[in-house]
Amino acid sequence: MNNAGILLIGHGTRDVVGTRQFFELEKHLAEHVFPRPVAAGLLEFQSPTIPEAWAKLSDAGVTHMHVAPLLLFAAGHAKQDIPEILRECQARKPAITYAQSRPLSRHAAIIELAMQRLRATLGSSRNSLERTALVMVGRGSHDPCAKADMRILTELVKARSCLTHVFTTFYAMTEPRLPDTLEELANSGQFDTIIIQPHLLFEGRLNQAIMKQTREAEVKYPSIQWLISSYLGPDPMVAAAIAERTLMG
Repeated sequence: MNNAGILLIGHGTRDVVGTRQFFELEKHLAEHVFPRPVAAGLLEFQSPTIPEAWAKLSDAGVTHMHVAPLLLFAAGHAKQDIPEILRECQARKPAITYAQSRPLSRHAAIIELAMQRLRATLGSSRNSLERTALVMVGRGSHDPCAKADMRILTELVKARSCLTHVFTTFYAMTEPRLPDTLEELANSGQFDTIIIQPHLLFEGRLNQAIMKQTREAEVKYPSIQWLISSYLGPDPMVAAAIAERTLMG
């Protein structure tokens, strides 16, 4: 479509590193879709806001916005907050059209990136795979679809890995919670290594909290090897997934 641009929408964070990573991803996306214009807007805490990014693309002559919410799963932000802001933006310039893409969810590039993070962490394990557990940690949501999507993603990672014992847990808003899962696994006597893999996009409060809860378990159960995988991060593979979700559906 001529005169089309991509409006990348992030949640926003007060974390300096997380903010830098979001704009690093914007650069990767712009390189991936060049010469199509890209503008980034944030839902909360920071500028540029979504209306500011919309205006930037509009001023550049964009007449159709490919809206890309940088979200792993569909919940309240994707279903309510972002669409409401987009409707307000369009009301000010009705001639501009837009289409909101689906969250990244189980895109092949996201699964492969999660596998890369896992393989890197497994390289530090000093114990057998049979005595190793992987805990995939989601942000958590009251939305049952988001919770189900995280569980399905865990099953896909399990199917592609060499691990038998793979579990899903959440940081907040739904069960099971991470501390309870770690306690249960540690007390089971089945595992010498427990890997915690935060399924998050960027650094921030959530990742720090997951690391803190894991370190607390490590102090309580020092005989177990506790390993924490990296989150997804501003990787070019994430940019490729955004581009495909946005431009190809």
